Amino acid sequence: MQGRNRDVAPTPEPTSGGGRPTSVVPPPTPSTRAAYRRLYRIVALTDALSIAVALLLAYWVRFNLHVTRAYFVWLLIATPLLMIVVYQAFHLYDAYRYTPAEEFRRIILAVSLGLFGVLALAFWSQTNFSRGWLGLSWAFGIVAALGSRRLWHKRIGRLRREGTLAFPTVVVGTNQEARHLVELMQLPSFGFRPIGMVATDTRDANDDGPDFPVLGSVSQLREVIREVGAECVFVASSALSAQEMGYVAKAVRLESVEVRITATLPEVLSSRVAVQSLGGVTALSLRPVRLTGTQALVKRIFDVAVAGLSVLVLSPVLAVIAVAVRVSSSGPALYRQTRVGQRGRPFTMLKFRTMLVGSDALVEDLRERFAVEDLMFKMADDPRVTRVGRFLRRWSLDELPQLFNVISGEMSLVGPRPPLPQEVTRYEDWQFDRLEVPPGISGLWQVSGRSDLSFDDCVRLDLFYIENWSLAYDLYILTKTMPVLVSRRGAY
Repeated sequence: MQGRNRDVAPTPEPTSGGGRPTSVVPPPTPSTRAAYRRLYRIVALTDALSIAVALLLAYWVRFNLHVTRAYFVWLLIATPLLMIVVYQAFHLYDAYRYTPAEEFRRIILAVSLGLFGVLALAFWSQTNFSRGWLGLSWAFGIVAALGSRRLWHKRIGRLRREGTLAFPTVVVGTNQEARHLVELMQLPSFGFRPIGMVATDTRDANDDGPDFPVLGSVSQLREVIREVGAECVFVASSALSAQEMGYVAKAVRLESVEVRITATLPEVLSSRVAVQSLGGVTALSLRPVRLTGTQALVKRIFDVAVAGLSVLVLSPVLAVIAVAVRVSSSGPALYRQTRVGQRGRPFTMLKFRTMLVGSDALVEDLRERFAVEDLMFKMADDPRVTRVGRFLRRWSLDELPQLFNVISGEMSLVGPRPPLPQEVTRYEDWQFDRLEVPPGISGLWQVSGRSDLSFDDCVRLDLFYIENWSLAYDLYILTKTMPVLVSRRGAY
């Protein structure tokens, strides 16, 4: 069988069984991998531009642009080029293989390493670099790099929805897990377009036969890849034996296609996973994430520093909001509510009051009137909310007093949503795990839908955060929080 051009991806006529696909020659389509390569060349230019802008901005803040230093001109040229090399070393031009959180972590490491290289060069060349300028360059560089990548994510998402960046994918396996993979791939945001399944000898007890066309057997995988124009092979690991996995490994190596393999693990960040070889068997090593004493101290110092600085900067805003709440309706400016914190300890959470005084007593009546059954009571058009309160909720300004809860150690900047005592009394066993860490002002629940999420969805996101904690992940969530607040999605 002749080798095929990777920029052409024919699609087979579906078959209902495990036979070979019939020959069909549809119009050629561009290779997805080639489209990604072209896209990331432009991304590299914007990466270099963002670093150059960061250097210029830091120089302007530190020295003013009318002061010219000899070393700055060549640094402005050399550093962005160096950063492209460092980004390449961190595989940031293959970022479609990573989650956004992992890309975020690698960007921070790449910018830090690149500017550390500039600092080392200054030391060895005995050039008198300003430490203030380097510090500002690092801070502005991270912000500019992350901002640039976020804009690219929107573009990539749009191209995936259009099908330009969706890999034509063969799913290996026909069992329940494989069928679930096909269902997930119907969502264009993942960047895969399923075109068929490949049968294996391993059968699932619940396997009633696939609902998607079977293109052949796993021993014929190379021929299937060539004939259907597949650019990715997605393996349902539970459907294969060790020998069949060998067929897959050889086929994807010889055909040079993308490959993804499922793992029977809870959802974890890739930064926690390492590959280890044990006598010809590949094992995944999962790094534990329970906070050590040092990590907890670092998180606490970070929380206090950011919360304290935020209170100082936002103090005029806090004063204006307090006056607006008091003037608009009778009652105190602050609303104090008992919440459950780390290890089940109750604490008093602070918020700006957004409802009429005594509104808590109306919750059960509203539940019955509007048939709200979810454990977490939320209403998009809550009649108890004041006019000023509605504005505060839309922009999440009512949450600002919780900065004082952070300073006092009752909350963290990032963590699970703080539950009400009556919610905790109705918890199932698996839901108590979210009380292992301090609750947060922001968290995955806030950047993933906020009040639009069900209670169970909130808990699952909280547990994912607990299982995958890192300081870089906290930073990632905080950087996503601001765009979510501005969009006002799920805020009511």
